[in-house]
Amino acid sequence: VKAKKALEIAAAGGHNILMSGSPGSGKTLMAKCLASILPPLELKEALELTKIYSVSGLLSPDEPLMTKRPYRSVHHTASSNSIIGGGSNPKPGEITLAHRGVLFLDEMTEFKPDILEGLRQPLEDKSITIVRMNRAYTYPADFMLVGAMNPCKCGYYPDRNRCNCSEQDIKRFMGRISTPLWDRFDLCIKTEEIGYRELEDKAGQDDRERMDSESMRECVLRARTAQLERFKGMNIMYNSQISGRNINKFCRLGREESQLIERIFSKKNITARGYHKILKTARTIADIDGNENITKNNISEAFYYRGIPDVMLH
Repeated sequence: VKAKKALEIAAAGGHNILMSGSPGSGKTLMAKCLASILPPLELKEALELTKIYSVSGLLSPDEPLMTKRPYRSVHHTASSNSIIGGGSNPKPGEITLAHRGVLFLDEMTEFKPDILEGLRQPLEDKSITIVRMNRAYTYPADFMLVGAMNPCKCGYYPDRNRCNCSEQDIKRFMGRISTPLWDRFDLCIKTEEIGYRELEDKAGQDDRERMDSESMRECVLRARTAQLERFKGMNIMYNSQISGRNINKFCRLGREESQLIERIFSKKNITARGYHKILKTARTIADIDGNENITKNNISEAFYYRGIPDVMLH
């Protein structure tokens, strides 16, 4: 249930999410299901995507207007040009084709370091600029990054009955994703090998606990409606897009909430970017719950889902 709730939050607020778990824990399946609970495209977004896919030669003659959010799944053998964009005759890469949608990187630790590091700038700027032959080409790249990885080389840590990786081996393996890139994920969750499959068959739970796609989609749409109202007239569509200078305006905290996040910030070695991401995620959770203001529970839940391993924070 926790993994599904994290995906619901990511979809509702446009947050980047990283899933870590052993083989067979449902990471790829959940990433695919994420596309089914994303909010529908606004007309402005549909027109943006239509232009991108037209320029890329990927627009279907049968569908002259893009009507669904893109879901782009990229293999770790893909080249930098195909992912970031470029080439002798520059074309948009996967990060642009995923604009307003999802870019899924499975087996994320297997990607070349230069490709992963190349994602940092577009994740921050929501666009990518490619320079070729003294000319600059700028493409939009406002996408949700969804990553999946094993927790170690063999894939079974912390199950010591199957995993013999040393702590140093685990740290080296996880270090294939740099700390600055880890810091760009709003949510980092662990997936359980058995738990996810059991979710589909559990009976006797209420709809909120079962969290089927339909109920998740309803929660996402409720949160999306709240964001549309909040950001009316602004160049912001999702909570994840709130800039640092607007964080206090849109993520107001009461005295107890401020004290809680101050304790988290001081005790957990959280960066300024991490602090802002917790606030923005808490704002999304509050929207899902129908809360006008961010509560202590919203902050605690946002911090829980930002489960960056301690080894990556030192």
